[in-house]
Amino acid sequence: MNFKKTNGDQYQICCRCIMDTSDPNIKFDVHGCCDYCNNFDTLIKPNWKNGLNSVHQIEKMAEIIRKSGKGKDFDCIIGLSGGLDSSYVAYIAKEKMGLRPLLFHVDAGWNTDQAVGNIEKLVDGLGLDLYTDVVNWDSVRRMQVAFLRAGLPDQDLVQDAAFFSGLYKFARKHNIKHIVTGSNFSTECCREPEEWGGYLGIDKRLFSDIWQQCGDGKPNDEFPLVDILIYKLWYQKILGMKVHHPLNLVTYVKKDAEDELERLFGWQRFQHKHHESRFTRFYEDYWLPRRFGYEKRRAHFSSLIMTGQMTREQALDRISRPEMNEHFLNQEFEYVAHKLDLTVDQLKQLFEMPKKTYRDYKNKRDLIGFGANIMRKIGLEKRYFR
Repeated sequence: MNFKKTNGDQYQICCRCIMDTSDPNIKFDVHGCCDYCNNFDTLIKPNWKNGLNSVHQIEKMAEIIRKSGKGKDFDCIIGLSGGLDSSYVAYIAKEKMGLRPLLFHVDAGWNTDQAVGNIEKLVDGLGLDLYTDVVNWDSVRRMQVAFLRAGLPDQDLVQDAAFFSGLYKFARKHNIKHIVTGSNFSTECCREPEEWGGYLGIDKRLFSDIWQQCGDGKPNDEFPLVDILIYKLWYQKILGMKVHHPLNLVTYVKKDAEDELERLFGWQRFQHKHHESRFTRFYEDYWLPRRFGYEKRRAHFSSLIMTGQMTREQALDRISRPEMNEHFLNQEFEYVAHKLDLTVDQLKQLFEMPKKTYRDYKNKRDLIGFGANIMRKIGLEKRYFR
């Protein structure tokens, strides 16, 4: 397929979705269609056997998990945030697949009340057990301040590291072989480019160098970290831990899933994706677009466009204005500053400091990227990574 590169200063937006040249590496074909859409058409859509076409596959997945968990208290583990994807997969696993999952929640200090309420409603409604891993707040706060000082776009790496590390450590410790995740093609087929804060995984070398250069000079041993190479190679390939994506095998439509969870459990929908975390909501709605000019909503809405759940016109209208009003965002700025033990002026100074990327710090990005490309070539990953 022939692509033409975009002139560095010339703005262009995809004719089909709303991905644009705020992704500096985006490519467009001769018709003005971006490489994300072309990747969806050529790799994802032809291999995405969801709904009625995949009944046998999801039954086979469920049987493998049930067989492995025979005689144990739980046959799998599900990381539950209270957001849509993790909530719906918990419902599918229990009610449609007949599994006995342990619901696992990592509390890194930023839960919204709505997320907590959704978790409680699902636990009660599904009759499942919940284990909550409360991360030492001071260790999270200190690491987040170090990342803010580091000047990277991706300020959510700290929370993500806490979530995934906590889940994998617990599963490894308790010999739980099967992880069921809400990751899916339906709402996530267009992956955010790493320039927007889409780094490929938990890179301990990156965390270590940022802490060394931007931390407070003291050890931060209580912050949990499991390197991506450990959980991708050691845990999964050597120890046999399996990650399952059942939402790719059922009919998963965002609005219908929200309606179903609301009807069955009183679950409450969010204004937008990732709003179950107060910090992520602030980071994606304020910090990232205003400091760096990146809108993750472009990728979120483009996924819905590609999968027929939103029109391009609806997406363009929605992204023309912030999700939250100015008064609310200013209040959140103050809240985040005070929770991180910073003054508002100190957080403003961090907002104005020189911008950097992960390339300014020691990292294993090339090695991680090599692994991701191998997974694409052998068909284990179909989303577009760069």
